Amino acid sequence: MEVCARLDLERREHELLSPMAAFADASLGRGRHEPEDPLRTCYQRDRDRILHSKSFRRLANKTQVFLAPEGDHYRTRLTHTLEVAQIARDIARPLRLNEDLTEAIALGHDLGHTPFGHAGERALQRAMARHVGVDPRSDAARGLFRHNEQSVRVVELYEREGRGLNLSTEVLNGMRCHAGSLRARTLEGRVVARADRIAYVTHDIDDAERAGLLTEEMLPARCRDGLGGNSSERIAAMVHDIVSTSAAAGDVQMSDTVWGALMGMRAFLFSNLYKTGDAKSEEPKAEHVVEALFDYYVRHLDELPAEYTLRGDPDEVRVADYISSMTDRFAIRRYQDLFVPRAWGLR
Repeated sequence: MEVCARLDLERREHELLSPMAAFADASLGRGRHEPEDPLRTCYQRDRDRILHSKSFRRLANKTQVFLAPEGDHYRTRLTHTLEVAQIARDIARPLRLNEDLTEAIALGHDLGHTPFGHAGERALQRAMARHVGVDPRSDAARGLFRHNEQSVRVVELYEREGRGLNLSTEVLNGMRCHAGSLRARTLEGRVVARADRIAYVTHDIDDAERAGLLTEEMLPARCRDGLGGNSSERIAAMVHDIVSTSAAAGDVQMSDTVWGALMGMRAFLFSNLYKTGDAKSEEPKAEHVVEALFDYYVRHLDELPAEYTLRGDPDEVRVADYISSMTDRFAIRRYQDLFVPRAWGLR
């Protein structure tokens, strides 16, 4: 049986991939030098490191949109991540981009997310802002904690008992630049940024419909006409559009029509699901949990786990690192332990 070694894989990349792809043998490397793996390219190795990390496993118990949903079919942060990876690979493959790099970025893009989804992120930003004397409603407050930046921080500082995963420069850049107006250095990173939006818009609609909070008829007609009448049709339409448009443009892009429809759906979700409605009814409680935990630990730094006290970071950063690592249920349990009285004799 013939063995396909790393050098064979790197050679095949140059034979099969687009000249615009990120080639493993042209990577800018890692923060710390390591001998190359004899069988895997650097991006395959990064993907495997992320997949086996503790922070990846914790995604299974972190909220996507619905807090503590009743039912087994609602997305978690982990299933969202897997859907992003699948969509991103479906885009990268026909464009002849590097699927291994694409998958590694996608699997790592949300590792720094807080418990309770974006509600938890907002609560942590507010708590940090109060601690440092910044207006909690300001852009400066939002800049104190961003989950994309935290994803990089987690893999660099906290995995492997503080040694970090030592991921490739291209993977770290793609993880950092998947959100907001940041633009990844590689086309693979830009694919993940688009796949992230495609995934959450389509699956959040699907979950909201399953919960009885939305119906297809409530969605903007213009957007439905442009994208399709269910999640499968919408994903297919956007993947096909981004592949054809990107191939013609030489960059990762969507057509104005399909991009407008996607952003229209996103705006509808912000108005009718993300910021209002029954799906948000428990969010104030979740936000209270995060802010109460922050306020407690910033006053009791000696109770932080040892791994969060090894560097000379500001107090609020160390506490934010700890709280953002928590799953929903662990955060609730810590809150109960600290603030909810137990019956005498129950220990």
